Amino acid sequence: MTRWLRFNTVGVAGFIVQLVLLWLLARGGMHHTVAALLAVEAAVLHNFVWHWHWTWRMAGSPWIPLGRFHVSNGLVSLSVNLLLMPVLAGVLGLPPLAANLIVTAICWAANWFSAVRFVFR
Repeated sequence: MTRWLRFNTVGVAGFIVQLVLLWLLARGGMHHTVAALLAVEAAVLHNFVWHWHWTWRMAGSPWIPLGRFHVSNGLVSLSVNLLLMPVLAGVLGLPPLAANLIVTAICWAANWFSAVRFVFR
């Protein structure tokens, strides 16, 4: 399996983690923006672990790459969620899961590029 396919497989699994957690938190009464940020962070950590062990099969200390992953993928995902979730779910009234799907699609290309060029080099 190519690295690109592994990256996308991990991304889909992380997206499922994100959606389930977002649904649980929003259903529990948490504000959609806070729920989205917590769900994104859980997905970022999930994805890093899988990328580290499976997509790139890295060895050694994961701390510096984890920092780079958070600066790049995490920051992109959290920032875009923080900017767009209030607009899509709040102003436009989309359900939180639909809004999150749109936001995640926007983040995908930037996350692949930063993983290849910056995080796992």
